[in-house]
Order: sequence, then structure tokens, then C-alpha cells
Amino acid sequence: MADSPAIVVMGPSGRMGRMLVELIRDSDAARLSACLEAPGHDWVGRDVGTAMGGAEIGVSVTDDPAAALEGAEAVIDFTAPAATVAMAPLAAKAGAVHVIGTTGMSEDDLAAIAEAGRRNVIVRAGNMSLGVNLLVELTRKVAAALDADYDIEVVEAHHRNKVDAPSGTALMLGEAAAEARGRQLEEVAERGRDGITGARERGAIGFSAIRGGDIVGEHDVIFAGEGERIVLRHVASDRALFARGALRAALWGQGRSAGEYSMRDVLGL
Repeated sequence: MADSPAIVVMGPSGRMGRMLVELIRDSDAARLSACLEAPGHDWVGRDVGTAMGGAEIGVSVTDDPAAALEGAEAVIDFTAPAATVAMAPLAAKAGAVHVIGTTGMSEDDLAAIAEAGRRNVIVRAGNMSLGVNLLVELTRKVAAALDADYDIEVVEAHHRNKVDAPSGTALMLGEAAAEARGRQLEEVAERGRDGITGARERGAIGFSAIRGGDIVGEHDVIFAGEGERIVLRHVASDRALFARGALRAALWGQGRSAGEYSMRDVLGL
């Protein structure tokens, strides 16, 4: 529909990029206006539909961010930290809502994105699914209700090709638990254990990462006390749920005041 928000997809050749292209192509609420790939990528100059192995859809892949952003109202970005940081000021200049699902970013990366968020609407989340964001809120509530006599462990599993660990979602969960107990995650996180580690420190939040096969995403938050354990769990079986959440965020961001938002804002949690 011509009056639907025009959306740019970054990295259409990737898993999430392909799903976003298909979702937006079939949506009545948005339209695909451009696809952006890195310079030298063999999809550049091709119709994204045929590049994906299907029929033409009338949208070519470009390596020119300025051309891609012309007339765009949102850009959805599940790429890599360097690409996301480079896009942030360009999206701000174009006035396009920047939806960020990229994970593995450094403190400097996050600071650069926050700076762009002073001039633009940014929705950034380590996970775009409704279920995961509900899990984050449940984690926050349980951590606030139970004191440090209950040890917290976050266990996550993903496919063999995921390059960062712990996952962005695991860190979201850890941050929620730490904040609920009045701590900063970096003060209490235990990222790995090997060898003679000594006894667990009271109040620590542990992380374990599993990588293998084609696991889409599984996250457990374990609260282990004397004589009982409480386990909160989310299992993703279809990556399309992340694409649907990202599109929802892009639509939600239209007309909002500049700032950096989360899926908690989008979902009204």
C-alpha cells in the first residue's frame, strides 16, 4: 500500500534479512522500499526477490546507504556492530526509525547509538519476541521477590553459527535480574567457569552458553535455593517471530519523540 511506512532491510542475504523481506513483502501494514548490502556483495544490483531464489518483487539491492534511505520511514537492522553503528547517524539524518536487533556490541558501540538516539527514534533489543520480553519481566519480578539466598543462572542455547556469547537475550535477562536486586550486571556476572573456581559468590549471576546444530534460541533463568528451584524458560522454534517483533517495532516508532526505546516500550510492559 502506497501510504504504508516505507521500510529498508539491512543485510537481506542473512537469515533474519530474508525473513524480514518476506514478511514486509506480504504485509498490508508496511512496504519494502529498499535493501542494503555491503559493498562488493554479489546481491548488489539484483532484484532481492530473484536473489532469494524467487520471483522479482521490484526492489533492488543497493550498497549505497543514502540511496536506500531516501524516502524511508524505518530501517530494520539485524547485522553486525560496525554496520549498525555506521547506520545510526545516517538513519537519524534521514528521520527513519532505526530498529536494532544486532547483538555483541561494545560499550563504545552502545554510546554511539545512544548519541544518535538523541536525534532519532531507535528501538533496540537483544530479542524482539513477545515471549522473551515477557520472560524478562517475569525474571525481574522473581529476582525482586527472592533474595540472594537464591542463586541465579542464565543458560542459553543457539545454533553453531552464532558468533557472540552470552547471547543478547541472556544479557537482557541478567540485567533484569541484577537491576531488580539493586546491582549492575557487570558487578555480579560470572561469564564462565573452568577448573578449580572456588565456591560460588553469593549474589552472583552465572551465564552458560550452548552452541550447536540449528537451535533457534532457548533461554532458561534458574533461581536455585535450598531445597527448591524455580526455572523460567522460553524456547523459540521459528525465527519469524523475531521478524514479526521487529516489524511491530518499526510501525510503533512512527511519530514518536526521539529517544532510545526497547521492546518493553513497544509492548507496553
